[in-house]
Amino acid sequence: MKKILFVASEAVPFAASGGLGDVIGSLPVALKANDDKLDIRVIMPLYGTMDSSLREQLSFVTSTQVSLSWRRQYCGVYTYEHREVTYYFIDNEYYFKRSFLYGEFDDAERFAFFCKAVLEVMPIIDFFPDIMHSHDWQTALSVIYLQRKYRQKKRWADIKSVFTIHNIQYQGIYGFELLGDIFDLGANDEITLEYNGCINLLKGAVVCADLLTTVSPTYAKEILSPKFSHGLHFVLEQNKGKLFGILNGIDKEHYNPSRDKELFANYSFRSIDKKEVGKAELQKLLELPQSERTPVLAIISRLVEHKGLDLVTLAAEDILKEDVQIVILGKGDYYFESFFSGLAERYPEKVKTILEFNTVLAKRIYAGADMLLMPSKSEPCGLAQMIASRYGTVPIIHETGGLYDSIKDIDTESGGNGFTFSIYSAWDLLCSVKRAVSLYKDTVVWNELVKKIMLHDFSWKKSACEYTALYNKLKEDKF
Repeated sequence: MKKILFVASEAVPFAASGGLGDVIGSLPVALKANDDKLDIRVIMPLYGTMDSSLREQLSFVTSTQVSLSWRRQYCGVYTYEHREVTYYFIDNEYYFKRSFLYGEFDDAERFAFFCKAVLEVMPIIDFFPDIMHSHDWQTALSVIYLQRKYRQKKRWADIKSVFTIHNIQYQGIYGFELLGDIFDLGANDEITLEYNGCINLLKGAVVCADLLTTVSPTYAKEILSPKFSHGLHFVLEQNKGKLFGILNGIDKEHYNPSRDKELFANYSFRSIDKKEVGKAELQKLLELPQSERTPVLAIISRLVEHKGLDLVTLAAEDILKEDVQIVILGKGDYYFESFFSGLAERYPEKVKTILEFNTVLAKRIYAGADMLLMPSKSEPCGLAQMIASRYGTVPIIHETGGLYDSIKDIDTESGGNGFTFSIYSAWDLLCSVKRAVSLYKDTVVWNELVKKIMLHDFSWKKSACEYTALYNKLKEDKF
């Protein structure tokens, strides 16, 4: 039985801030379903934000002390089995009983402690994995510690490491004054972590990992170029022989319009007429005119520039000349929050802006909208376009990263599953929206498109097979 340990800073349903949590909450389950001989386990911090109903179900395993430079800190270990996957939680209230998962002044120390704890508790939980699969910069030190500190020890010597880059923009960059005092590393480790005169944890993990993956095939190619790499293209080019892109998937049961209890009405590809009930209720909830034949265009996103919202600000007035309603859900930069709030004030009959992170409302918008606008400047994978498709809401996307890998234009020879534009411009965005609005007027053709995208398989099944194949090759030293 092959043993896999996922190391992550978040996972649904325990704590999540975005797509990473969705992935860690669903990929291990898919891997287990694909190969029941795998022993899949996940380890993550025990955050104070965890829902109390879940917290009460955790079982205490043991406690120990973890050394981090001159510190010696309490480390509790809890466990819980969820959907046939064993989860471990690293407890230290000083580090993790916070109001937010990230963005704290001492994130470097918090996640250094977590990464050290991951390796230190392996003997205590009696689980030395064949493969340790770590995710994003918060867990980069687990890969670095394994290579630089633990590989010389017998029980850790045979562990292979996989590191997944979910978003290369976030790299864990710090000054070298933290090398020994916080990260518990020495002068011999400087060359491993140094990049542009700073400690770069992501760079260190890239160098130390036995295998690198990222969340879509196109993104794996993009990050080798200066345009997308945020400065790390030289290091990635040197390590591209061990870099693979595997498209993320979604949990089809969690996102299931026929069973989702949070929707106004349930439906499937066989009963898409019931989707109109959800649309009417959404319009009523958001105080928009209830017009069945006016398409609802949704934006469910962090309100930041790299999500393509600069294009939306330029094209918004022209889009609103069409017979459309626009719903925006998200939080982010002050400029975009102000712009979309102002747009809603100027066009109260056509625009509704909700500045919050609301998972229930997000599902209702996915189900009630007709189109999802996702014009990202860069997008490692993206899940919103997959979720929207599952709910029969047609994506309009910019061809980049995982968006390009998952959505093809309806005008392609084989027929696509959305509307796309390749040139990053407000004009091309506007043209794609107009094409979608025009097609929407043909009810028969539009309904066939809705049925088609609802049947598109965005599950983890194919990706789980690809990951399993990589694990097997890595364990057998075939790279």
